[in-house]
Amino acid sequence: MEPLQFLKEKDADISVLSGKCVAVLGYGNQGRAQAQNLRDSGVHTIVGGRPGRSAELARQEGFEVLSVADAVKQADIIHILLPDERQGEIYRAEIAPNLEAGKTLCVSHGFAFVFGEIVAPGGVDAIMVSPKGPGADVRSHYLAGSGLAGLIAVKQDASGKARDTALALACANGFTRTGVLEVTMEQETHGDLFGEQNVLCGGLVDLVRCAYEVLTEEGYPPEIAYFECYHEVKLLADLMHYRGIAATNAAISNTAEWGEYVNGPYIIDADVKERMRESLRNIRSGKFAELWLKEAEKGLPTLLAKRAQCAAHPIEEVGARIRQLFVKPNP
Repeated sequence: MEPLQFLKEKDADISVLSGKCVAVLGYGNQGRAQAQNLRDSGVHTIVGGRPGRSAELARQEGFEVLSVADAVKQADIIHILLPDERQGEIYRAEIAPNLEAGKTLCVSHGFAFVFGEIVAPGGVDAIMVSPKGPGADVRSHYLAGSGLAGLIAVKQDASGKARDTALALACANGFTRTGVLEVTMEQETHGDLFGEQNVLCGGLVDLVRCAYEVLTEEGYPPEIAYFECYHEVKLLADLMHYRGIAATNAAISNTAEWGEYVNGPYIIDADVKERMRESLRNIRSGKFAELWLKEAEKGLPTLLAKRAQCAAHPIEEVGARIRQLFVKPNP
């Protein structure tokens, strides 16, 4: 497979957005950051949402805040930054009835499009502009004069200019300062869900907790278990992030490196890899999305129970004590 090429500022034309109005639907983690970036880049930006804390914050920060329906009517580009599980419901009730040909639907994660919760009507462009990081980083990197890397995708090109719009939005958010890759919504969505479930959240969190439990159940102090199986994850991840795996191995002890080669493939073995393939199959087929949307329809009972169970794990108590020694609280 040929490597993807990064698109930079020279590949984008922000003037495509001149005279256009962008409605950011949702003023949460991503919505707040992207709305502010767009405005600071000279793009006419409004916020659509329901009355509440987020809408009030948007008003306090100088945005015109309208209902979702009115924002869709007024805007040329509708940037949907609502929770995945809410997008289909809100699209059917408040967005679709107010869409007209010539408008553009945009998301930062393709979930709703890929799994059929949103189907763009004829005459409407459908695109994705996705930063590779959380909203706080989207904003802080923009303000620092840099930008997060990003992805763009075109699902439906009714105007013949959908790709230009996606690149312009990426540019206005600062993503093209670092680089943007052009992918499909399916590639982004499948990869995002797979990475979350198998590495970033499901895989890493369960690996840390299992290791902590093994050490404490075998009689080792919880503090030792926390430092060795949790605290140092960030230190190693930072090395890998900036140096790569091979250079990281050159920076750790020979003992640690030897243990990686001997024990790593034993813990993460062929059975784990096959279960990862099964996870990917469930994502591609829509099975995971179906289960998640059903959970959301029921009011998230399993998610809330698991969240409480997670908070009650002993690693949380010992971690809170240790982090007070050296970690500044989040603002």
